[in-house]
Amino acid sequence: MDFKELNLHPSILKAIEEAGFTSPTPIQEQAIPEIMKGSDLRASAQTGTGKTAAFILPSLNRLATPSTLPGKGPRILILVPTRELAMQVAVEATKYSKHLSRCKTVCIYGGAPYPPQNRDLARPYEILVATPGRLIDHMEQGRIDFSRVEMFILDEADRMLDMGFIHPVEQIAGKLPKSRQTLMFSATLAGSVMKLSNRLLTSPVEICITPEKTNHENIEQRLHRVDNLEHKYRLLDHLLSDPDMTQTIIFTATKRQADHLVEKLARLGRSARALHGGMNQRQRTRTIKEMRSEEFDILVATDVAARGIDIQTITHVINFDLPRSTEDYVHRIGRTGRAGASGIALSFASSKDMSIVRQIEKFTGQRLNTHQIPGMEPKFDHAPSSDKPKSGFGKKKFNNKGKPNQYKAKPRRWYP
Repeated sequence: MDFKELNLHPSILKAIEEAGFTSPTPIQEQAIPEIMKGSDLRASAQTGTGKTAAFILPSLNRLATPSTLPGKGPRILILVPTRELAMQVAVEATKYSKHLSRCKTVCIYGGAPYPPQNRDLARPYEILVATPGRLIDHMEQGRIDFSRVEMFILDEADRMLDMGFIHPVEQIAGKLPKSRQTLMFSATLAGSVMKLSNRLLTSPVEICITPEKTNHENIEQRLHRVDNLEHKYRLLDHLLSDPDMTQTIIFTATKRQADHLVEKLARLGRSARALHGGMNQRQRTRTIKEMRSEEFDILVATDVAARGIDIQTITHVINFDLPRSTEDYVHRIGRTGRAGASGIALSFASSKDMSIVRQIEKFTGQRLNTHQIPGMEPKFDHAPSSDKPKSGFGKKKFNNKGKPNQYKAKPRRWYP
């Protein structure tokens, strides 16, 4: 299929052509016609599948027809979980709308100064891309008029709920016109995401492009078993010496661990930067820009970087600490192998992490193959408890004389 077959406005088709695209991705091919019909929609789609354009393009197509309602508030409201994703979506909206008149995009998010955002919101605009917390701040100050909103889009809804934004999302939705069209995009359509969609959407069309068990066939997944933190450091230093590891994201569990690891890598002569929620927006934006321009090789990040960041030169992802959820694992390793390239994802796991490893394997439908570095093998048995023989099982049933072994139960002790 060609984009021209989707009946998009000529000005939008011109921008698509200038961006170098000719054929829609599966999510775009299925979602765009339904959105242009005016249907509410919920779609399961991972990052990297073209989902942003799947809702941006039909939104712009609607904006090609002027609104009959007076005012200067947004006609399209796009809600996203993180600052990085907000900026990325705003860039896409600006890119594809550049040949449309009366089509300004405003982007607001936390961690940035209020005055520039206040000025943007005071002028006429058509598209508003926002994170929930900052949007509610501006709402409570009366800076946003929602009376013209025609389309409400929730991007990465599952992540939004994971971050505790369910009540802010419902608060925002309650202020919008009832006649709006609502679109929900999520990596998974289950549990709280499905319940939220049932409350916000009316007779939605459902599209599932990427199954929950993503194969990531172009990403080699490896498991390195570790004994302790010092063992992790030694393994990491060895792995980073690989000349094929040109640009790497290392994920840690906490901001403090990310900063500490950057300092440790610097002492080893390695070029690394941190990226986490404790940094202000200017620092985070500069860090991402510098990595894109390959000014440094190693980004040490918390899960704030797991979604919404598209750096196509990432060759390796290292889970220094395993994530808390299987979905976060999928999004972390998806930072490599972008745009059809191959990538490698390595995960460190101690004995206490093996239950998480099994959950990841069950969720993805793939086994994490264990790799060992000669001279750096783990000293302890890391088999999960479910793989070990239980008490009374796996023992010899007969002694050396061929007679049955007798096992005496130990007397129980009772404590007051």
